[in-house]
Amino acid sequence: MKGIYEFFLVYEEAKNILTKTKILAPAYFILGGNKSGEGCVITRDRTRSLDIYELDPKQGRWYVLQTNYDRWKNPFFLDDRRTPAKMCLNRTTQENISFATMYDVLSTKPVLNKLTVYTTLIDVTKGHFETYLRDCPDPCIGW
Repeated sequence: MKGIYEFFLVYEEAKNILTKTKILAPAYFILGGNKSGEGCVITRDRTRSLDIYELDPKQGRWYVLQTNYDRWKNPFFLDDRRTPAKMCLNRTTQENISFATMYDVLSTKPVLNKLTVYTTLIDVTKGHFETYLRDCPDPCIGW
């Protein structure tokens, strides 16, 4: 799947491949384009797409968010990272999104936890990315 990000420069082409190609294991693909409104989370099983959750600026959906749980299911009660992440993004607002504010969102516990290995921030329009190895200082949950 790495080749998708290297060879397909058109958002819709990449989305089509990620949606339809058979894969070895279930996955969440988070895809962003370089035009306003281009972004989605594709929930896959091995043979097909289960869900495509897209940005929808007309409906006020300026971000899509994915944790380790299907978005239409409640997260495990001991591992709800979705609610804190949404709260942080809503407080930040679209106008204030930057690498620094996204890093802050992804550094908020329990979004950041002992199983977080790294954080990568990507700006597809500028072709810029930053990756950080992470450590969650105690007190920090194990998952």
